[in-house]
Amino acid sequence: MRLGVMIFPTDQSIQPIQLAKEVEARGFDSLWFPEHSHIPVSRRTPWGGREGAPPLPDMYWRAHDQFVALAAAAAVTTELKVATGITLVAQRDPLWLAKEVASLDMISGGRVIFGVGYGWNHEEMEDHGIDVKRRRALVREKILACKELWTKEVASFSGTYVNFEPSWAWPKPLQAPHPPIVVGGSPTPLHFRHIVEWADGWMPNEGRYEIAEKWPELLQLAEDSGRDPSTLSLGIFGVKPDAAHIENMSALGASYAVLGLPSDGPDVILPMLDRYAELVARFH
Repeated sequence: MRLGVMIFPTDQSIQPIQLAKEVEARGFDSLWFPEHSHIPVSRRTPWGGREGAPPLPDMYWRAHDQFVALAAAAAVTTELKVATGITLVAQRDPLWLAKEVASLDMISGGRVIFGVGYGWNHEEMEDHGIDVKRRRALVREKILACKELWTKEVASFSGTYVNFEPSWAWPKPLQAPHPPIVVGGSPTPLHFRHIVEWADGWMPNEGRYEIAEKWPELLQLAEDSGRDPSTLSLGIFGVKPDAAHIENMSALGASYAVLGLPSDGPDVILPMLDRYAELVARFH
C-alpha cells in the first residue's frame, strides 16, 4: 500500500515548493493537487452536487493552477510522484491538456499520475461553455484525444465534440504509453464503462460509496469486456488515517491511498505530516 497526501494549495496555505520537500522527506509516495478555475459567487450548485451540503470553503476559489503548482513540486523533488487529484477535463482544451500532462511527465522524470474527473459545479462548467449534461461524453473524447496525441507521431481525432487534423505534438510523456490515468468518480455503470475503456484505475472518495461492494463489480465488468482485470488499480481518496483501516483497504485490493490535508500553513501541516509519516513507515 502506497500512501500520498492531497491538499488545495492556495495563496494562504503552505506553498507547493515547501510542501513537496517536506512530503518527500517523510517518505510519502505521492502529492496530489485538485483544481477549480474559479467559483461563481451565485453558488447555485451545492458543494459536491449534494443537497444540504455545508457552505463551500474558500480554498476552492483560492487554489493555485494545478499544473504550475505540480511543476514547482516536481522541480524540488526526485522521487515523489506528482498527481492531479483531479483534473476537470471537460473544462480543458484537449490539445493544451495533452501538452501540459506530457510536459509535466518529462520535467518530473516520469512521475505523473493523471487523476481525472467529470466535475460537479454546474455554473463553473457553464462559464467554460460546457453543457453539463454532456460533460461525461466530453471527458471521454478529450481523454481519447489526449491518448492519440501522447502515442502517435502524427495524431488526429474525429469525434462528436473533439476534432483536429493530423498534427505534430511534442513532448511525448516519458512514461509509456502515457502516465497512469485514474478516475475519481462515482460507481455508476457509465463511469465504470469509461474506466474499462480508457483508464488505468478507479479512485473514489472514501465514505461516499460502497467501495467494497463496487470494486468487484468493476473487475467483473473488465473481465466481461475482454480486459484483464489485473490492469486496473484501486486507490482511495481521503482515506481515514488509521492503520487497521488502511490494512482493510489494502486487503480489499487498494494499492494506494491518499490522506487529506487542510489548506493551512506550515504550523498546522508539518505536525500532521509527522503523524502521517508513522503510517508511511508502517506501510512502505
